[in-house]
Amino acid sequence: MPISLAVTEPQPPDPSWPRYSARTFPSYRFVPGNNQHPRRKPEGHSQGFGEPDPTPFAPEQWRESDDYCYGVDLYNYAYWWECHEVFEALWHVAGRQSDQGNFFQGLIQLAAANLKLFMGNHQAAQNLLHSGLVRLQRVPEFYMGLDVAGFTNDLRQCIMRSYEQAPPIRLAMSIGK
Repeated sequence: MPISLAVTEPQPPDPSWPRYSARTFPSYRFVPGNNQHPRRKPEGHSQGFGEPDPTPFAPEQWRESDDYCYGVDLYNYAYWWECHEVFEALWHVAGRQSDQGNFFQGLIQLAAANLKLFMGNHQAAQNLLHSGLVRLQRVPEFYMGLDVAGFTNDLRQCIMRSYEQAPPIRLAMSIGK
């Protein structure tokens, strides 16, 4: 009888999705209870590194923020805990009550929803997905390179069909967006 190997970390829905940052990914995707905590354990992929310390930027300068672009890459490639860390740091420097802070908090909630879903906590995932959607509806239709209206429509579709994973974040890298 073949041995079934349990999947211990999520996999990206499309491994050929475009990258927005040149930074390398961590050596593994952290999933609480499944592998080593990135900062608290000596074997953790972020052991010895400080918390993310991003530089603040204006929303229209999003292309110049490697932190933002890297956070999007982490999200799209199923590094949801790591993505949460990057976006949370950006949320703090943007100001929690600002439009930009609201945007980052929405993305944080979406990353957490994906992680909760992977861990089997469907109710928490649905709640976080809904909360993230509400936050994103408070920002302009096109914000920081994201077609927010299209993305939120895709998220609504996820909610209606008991999603397996939220859609990836597609940034418009062309000039003028």
